[in-house]
Amino acid sequence: MTQKIFFSLAVCMLLAGTSAFSQQQINVAYVNTDELLNELPAKQQATEQLLTLSNNYKKELELMQNDYNKKYSDYITYQASLAENIKLRRMQELTELESRMQQFMELAQQDIENQEKELLKPLRQKISEAIHAVGLEQRFTVIYDLADSGIAFVSPDAVNANPLVKRKLGIR
Repeated sequence: MTQKIFFSLAVCMLLAGTSAFSQQQINVAYVNTDELLNELPAKQQATEQLLTLSNNYKKELELMQNDYNKKYSDYITYQASLAENIKLRRMQELTELESRMQQFMELAQQDIENQEKELLKPLRQKISEAIHAVGLEQRFTVIYDLADSGIAFVSPDAVNANPLVKRKLGIR
């Protein structure tokens, strides 16, 4: 008898839960954080700073390359008249210059990447906060980011939340 009552109670709870679940509306939206980031005015400023940094590194590399080219040209021009020890020293010097230029290029690339991360970090945080606020305000169940390659399909019924997030960010 108690098993029948328990079973009946369980079935009633399951049916009540199912009907409550079926009445819950699921709102799905999507954004494209890359698009949002590119439209922020601060992104342009960050891009200009990175371009300036990159140009400074290019100028320095050009100076190093000119120094290398001059020493290489001198070596080729005078190699026939140089003593063997001097030839070896100049070849070693050219090899060291090549190595320093390679190290410089690697360090420059790392620095530019680190600067980009640091400059874009607050912008990405601002976008994330705006997306969160829009999600709460509009009562979306989920907002997918199309910039994330993990998204393979977006329903035609999904809501594009980019205009709402742009408004929240003050982008026109």
